Amino acid sequence: MTPSGISRRSLLAGAAALAVAAGPLASVARAAARAPKVLVIGLDGTLLNRVKDADAPRLKSLMANGLTAASSIYANPFAPTMSGPGWSTIITGVWPDKHNVKDNNFTGQRFAQYPDFLTRIETAKPALSTYAVSSWAPITDTIFSAKVDTRVSTPGAEYDTGTTSRAVAQLKSAPGPDAVFVQLDNVDHAGHTYGAASQQYLDAIHGVDTQVGQLVDAIASRATSADEDWLVLVTADHGHTDPGGHGGSTWQERQTFLIATGGTTTPGSVRHDVRMPDVAASALAHLGVAIDPAWGLDGRPISQPSPDDFDALRPQLKTPVDESGIGAGVVGFTHTPPAGWSVDNSRMGGGGVTEWRGWSFTTDEFWTKAQRDQQRESNVRARNVFAVADGDEWTDKSFTGTFDSTLISPAWPVRGGAPATLSYVTHYLQENPQKGEVLVSYDGAAPVTVKTYASDTVAKAELLTLNVPAGTTTAQVRFRYTGGNNWYWVIDQVKISAS
Repeated sequence: MTPSGISRRSLLAGAAALAVAAGPLASVARAAARAPKVLVIGLDGTLLNRVKDADAPRLKSLMANGLTAASSIYANPFAPTMSGPGWSTIITGVWPDKHNVKDNNFTGQRFAQYPDFLTRIETAKPALSTYAVSSWAPITDTIFSAKVDTRVSTPGAEYDTGTTSRAVAQLKSAPGPDAVFVQLDNVDHAGHTYGAASQQYLDAIHGVDTQVGQLVDAIASRATSADEDWLVLVTADHGHTDPGGHGGSTWQERQTFLIATGGTTTPGSVRHDVRMPDVAASALAHLGVAIDPAWGLDGRPISQPSPDDFDALRPQLKTPVDESGIGAGVVGFTHTPPAGWSVDNSRMGGGGVTEWRGWSFTTDEFWTKAQRDQQRESNVRARNVFAVADGDEWTDKSFTGTFDSTLISPAWPVRGGAPATLSYVTHYLQENPQKGEVLVSYDGAAPVTVKTYASDTVAKAELLTLNVPAGTTTAQVRFRYTGGNNWYWVIDQVKISAS
């Protein structure tokens, strides 16, 4: 509803009358500022690599004309690869440790603290029209709140056909919605019944591809489409195993993706830094809803990428040397640091597994495939390429001495006498004897310890205030990991911000 009981239709009619009165200048203004709108399409249990194998011309056209980003999710104990946690993460823009959905029962959910993105739109811009329709009822019954203008759970007999027809009718209507969420379920059904390696799974992707085409065509058929900028986001909540099923920690079960067109997306582009919570953040940003840091969102808009120094290493990543379970063709590690960074291995033991001898730079696929089910899958807040010191994997081959390696940052500018903020993402699992130390050196002086890790710190974004000494111009960070056959430490997105 709009303020003071004025209908949305009346507001739009008034705006149209003003535009006519203004004449040609109004047309120029409309062309310069097309109305932003968002369509999020969720394809339950769909694997991107099987989309590429399937007869799916509409999805492939969206990929050719926009952004494609394969991504991965968590596994237990963070959360199982199930629909409840998956859709909650996509729709709220935060990971399961915040929204607290750990299964399909939604027990203990924190949607009041971390609401869905349509509710945030309604709160920030109540004049906008929001609509959600799903084949899996808990999405519209539980995840989306009553603040959403329209929530529809399609009756079982109608299934994806009914979901699609309802969404198409809404998208074709005038003035129509500003933000739409649609969930289609049949690919997941085929995965459970026949498995992801089956022809039936490919046939289900072909069917949902046709329905995606109907949704996109409905946008194009709108009389006002030339004056609208639709950001279309297509995603999935989890993957499937070849035999069928999900909930576990295999790489296939942990797969998701984002296909995006419209907005600022670049045709044919591929990204490696996109994560599930980015869907909600991208929808909000496209509609001009300012993202308040107090919301604690884990997502960031795809229109605002923020690559760090480690991400530049992706072209240098190599295939396995000693690790035998990752897959011979999987690229994903290097010991060569990015420009300005260095690694001090002067106290590092000898031998061990080559890939993890001292600080390494790696990816989620490479690192988690090295050893499943040891909470590596919980490293959800790192993106793209990250740094890891992994004493556990290093000691899987004959070695001498202990793991003692230090990752050293560039010297960043700071203002003497003014506080600065050191930010980074960390994922640390502890087993004695082991320690992680964060040290800072000012203007090349002896490093000072500012943080010590000696207990589990899972997937956390850290913000440390640095008391910069007077007269100082630079600060350099060291991450020192010491241990043996213990656990590991992940570091990513390191930055010092001077006040």
